[in-house]
Amino acid sequence: MKIAVTTPNGQVGSRVVRLLLQAGVRPTLLMRDPAKLDAQLADRVSTVRCDQSDAESVVRATEGVGALFWVDPPTGAENPVEGYALAGANAARAVRENRIARTVFLSSVGAEKRSGAGEIDGLGRTEELLNETGAHVLHLRCGYFFSNLLGELESLRTDGVLRTAMDIDEPMPWVDPRDIGDVAAARLLSDVWTGRRVQAVHGPEDLSFSGAAEVLTRALGRRVRAERISDDALRERLRAAGLGPAQVEGVVGMTAWTRDGFRAEDPRTVLTTTPTTLAAWAHAHLLPALRAAPAA
Repeated sequence: MKIAVTTPNGQVGSRVVRLLLQAGVRPTLLMRDPAKLDAQLADRVSTVRCDQSDAESVVRATEGVGALFWVDPPTGAENPVEGYALAGANAARAVRENRIARTVFLSSVGAEKRSGAGEIDGLGRTEELLNETGAHVLHLRCGYFFSNLLGELESLRTDGVLRTAMDIDEPMPWVDPRDIGDVAAARLLSDVWTGRRVQAVHGPEDLSFSGAAEVLTRALGRRVRAERISDDALRERLRAAGLGPAQVEGVVGMTAWTRDGFRAEDPRTVLTTTPTTLAAWAHAHLLPALRAAPAA
């Protein structure tokens, strides 16, 4: 079976590629720029130049594919929800026209809301579009990535503060992207599941930001505290980073909905619980990053 992987250099996609190779599969990688492929993989994979925002490109790149790992790629669109939905529509067209038997889609907790979750609404629309193909589709609704903490390096390094616009005392699932890749690869290699399905990927435990700060304090050997910032303060940070109005609201919306008493549609079970703890991930990734010299 020919298995295609999008965003193969991403945190999840790169793990999927490695596991497929170890399973004896030669995956086909859909890449905007194949020159960016890790040189160690060049002789072990097939690459196809593909712009996921272009429908014809996606259809051509997935000819003969039996299983597809689809990630709505980071979008530079002024409206990120529309950007994700466009990519999702391209995936759905490819699934139909190429009769791709199984698709595993990287979605998110909150996509079940369908609206009111900021950028995640675009993932919810992609779920709907893939479901409408009638093919076998699995949506991985993932928790909060541990790796998001790498965006707070300066604050953690200088004053030991973990800032967020979310409720710092509300527990939620946190997950290692590597573990998501494990689940995705296992599903891509299996031909026993059918229909339109959802599998949440919740990490080992639910943590609030305050609880995460306690874990980081122990793991990093330095005091870390969580601090809630206002939506307007978050907007200021995003504008300073160069984001446009709709992009800013897309990010703000991803935090605002978590404060409205939302409860995920998919409960934590043995199937949704993955092994890597925040402490283990912090030792392996966050601590070395904090010790590295700040960028000039």
